Amino acid sequence: MDDDRSTSTCTEEPEAILHGGDLDEISRRYPDAPRPWIDLSTGINPVPYPVPQIPPAAWARLPARSEQHALLAAAAARYGVEAPAMIVAAPGTQALLQILPRLRPRATVAVLAPTYEEHALCWRRCGHRVALVDDVDALAVADVAVIVNPNNPTGRLLPRDTLVALAATLRRRDGLLIVDEAFTDLHPNASLVADLPPATIVLRSFGKVYGLAGVRLGFAISSEDIVRRLPEELGPWAISGPAIAIGTAALADDAWLAQTGARLTADCLRLDALLGSAGCNVVGGTPLFRLIDTANAPDIAERLARHGIHVRRFPAHPAWLRFGLPGDETSWQRLAQALGR
Repeated sequence: MDDDRSTSTCTEEPEAILHGGDLDEISRRYPDAPRPWIDLSTGINPVPYPVPQIPPAAWARLPARSEQHALLAAAAARYGVEAPAMIVAAPGTQALLQILPRLRPRATVAVLAPTYEEHALCWRRCGHRVALVDDVDALAVADVAVIVNPNNPTGRLLPRDTLVALAATLRRRDGLLIVDEAFTDLHPNASLVADLPPATIVLRSFGKVYGLAGVRLGFAISSEDIVRRLPEELGPWAISGPAIAIGTAALADDAWLAQTGARLTADCLRLDALLGSAGCNVVGGTPLFRLIDTANAPDIAERLARHGIHVRRFPAHPAWLRFGLPGDETSWQRLAQALGR
């Protein structure tokens, strides 16, 4: 990333993007559906990390510098970051998505698609020229290349060697590689963090595997010259005291993550079998969600909604549906019944 202070100004009106988790809207559309709704529209662990007791002081005062450092140390250890100075915390990776386009002069940006649509939107809103490409080689000619790995919603997982080679190509042209590793917690060998290539920014999400999206916590990992610019954009005390306390405890809990990984693996196998028995073709996914491709996708989504079950639809890919994992046996049984199995 350039060291000069020439930046982009983001002034365009945001586009409307459909996201998962919109229970208010789906409830309005299906007022007679059974309650409570089962939300399978997000790729979030349905069995969250047990929130520890939060000291009253975390609510009553601004976070201390030592507490912020403890969070970064826990995140660095969890993700394999070489030094805490290479990582910065943000109130969710979405905040980082919106900041990064401001830190680079107008550029050509290539996003490996289809993928999480906010990446392209945030760069386009700041006046950058954005192209959606479906081939890794096409990323190498851009100033900025953006990849979600593993991908959301397809689960595509690019080999580490491919990303390292791309980073080297971009660096020779003063380019930048951004890799969103929101779903990499259970694919540790796929992460770029432990041996981070130059001219690369890795984004990590806390809320997905820990099931605590409401905490709003994410991280950017890069070389120190890049990372030190991000706190200037985030401002002081960007992370709340309760979020710091929760994140520090959860990121240090090796046993919980190992147990969660085993449970999610078993649940994915169960979901694959359930979807297969209902005639649904599973074409991708991660340990937190599955993607099906079927001409009957609109009918399936409609049937599930009338049973109080919300799944993720994709207007640009009407044959796709993304299923998150049910969180308890009652939800599993309701899903099976709604699918007709």
